[in-house]
Amino acid sequence: MIPLQLPGREECFLDTPYTDVVEAAGKLAPQALRLAEGEGSVALFGHSLGAVLAFEIAREIESLGFPELQHLFVSGSPGPWTGREQRATGLDDEEFMVRVTEFAGYRHAAFDDPGLREILLPLLRADVAMHEDYTPLSREPLSVPVTAMRGADDELVSQEQSEQWRSATSGTFTTTEFPGGHMYVVDSAEQVLRTVARSIGNGW
Repeated sequence: MIPLQLPGREECFLDTPYTDVVEAAGKLAPQALRLAEGEGSVALFGHSLGAVLAFEIAREIESLGFPELQHLFVSGSPGPWTGREQRATGLDDEEFMVRVTEFAGYRHAAFDDPGLREILLPLLRADVAMHEDYTPLSREPLSVPVTAMRGADDELVSQEQSEQWRSATSGTFTTTEFPGGHMYVVDSAEQVLRTVARSIGNGW
């Protein structure tokens, strides 16, 4: 699995973060194809905000006529046409952090350090605004198979909301659950990777 590097993170820390999911996907799709060059087939995986990013990247890749796109895995997210009822964008710092902690189901210790918080908060605000303002480019479904994943105890994304991804593809659709809450991917990373590998025919 190869991660796509977003602006504002790690070695791209000084770059300006994206503010629009569709625009970000248009720029990330060529990056994904370059990273996958020579691999033979491509599958995309995204969690939460990453799920809608991966969905729009898949749409962009399909529009380019790239036949090697094999599967889309979306995790911890309602369907792309379901907006979030509660918003954090526009709240003051304290209320913003409380609301985001509710959304994510956890609070990273870095935000309890005043110095780190000052550095990280603008990036977090940009990500949250991008997610909350997201409007899908089209209601046309993808043709690539889609698997929707969630934590069985996720209080943020219900099984019904996960099932909403069914309308995002005209191809095969499956759902699967893992032990844990919204951030199940942290504790079940190996199990998730095995599931992805089996789904694309590269069983471990």
